[in-house]
Amino acid sequence: MSRILIAEDEPRISAFVEKGLTANGFVTTVVSDGLSAYDHAVSGAFDLLVLDIGLPGMDGFAVLHKLRSDRCTIPVIVLTARDGVRDTVAGLEGGADDYMAKPFRFEELLARVRLRLTTERSAELTVLVHGGLQLDLRTRRALVGGRTVDLSAREFALAETFLRHAGQVLTREQLLSHVWGYDFDPGSNVVDVYVRYLRRKLGAERIATVRGMGYRLDAVE
Repeated sequence: MSRILIAEDEPRISAFVEKGLTANGFVTTVVSDGLSAYDHAVSGAFDLLVLDIGLPGMDGFAVLHKLRSDRCTIPVIVLTARDGVRDTVAGLEGGADDYMAKPFRFEELLARVRLRLTTERSAELTVLVHGGLQLDLRTRRALVGGRTVDLSAREFALAETFLRHAGQVLTREQLLSHVWGYDFDPGSNVVDVYVRYLRRKLGAERIATVRGMGYRLDAVE
């Protein structure tokens, strides 16, 4: 039975993650500050760390840097409200195994936790490909026709959702639920805004509008 350390100082989020992981058979421990996160992580008692960046005392980046400097190899999934490319790159280059922006959908976090706990990670599990579009879930890199494209964490999550359901029509409500998770507003136009962002970066022809229904990712070589 895998043991998961959750380092999160917002009670609502830590309870949300803890409840979901426990219901799926994991043993969980919650800490709410950076020093405690570090002390627990280096104890060897845990198989994976879910790490918030905005921790008091020692922020998540500092915790991650210290863990890797001390050669602690515990898998780390970073959770953060920061979704800029620089923050994503800083987290991954600092030694994180994965990076998720808040708010998030628990099913996605669960899938990532299971992936990081899998000893054999095949390319099929970590790379999504459709037409000329490729997403590497481990490095968080996007390629269009072999060309690297910078995506924010939220843009990447939306692109990943499209790729996991390539050729299917996804409603705005489905996209809100998958990408913005537990905190989304059903009346928001944020999906349309981010679809425009993706069209500019990935090519307008890749994401088709299905009138009255939603959006569909099409293959474009």
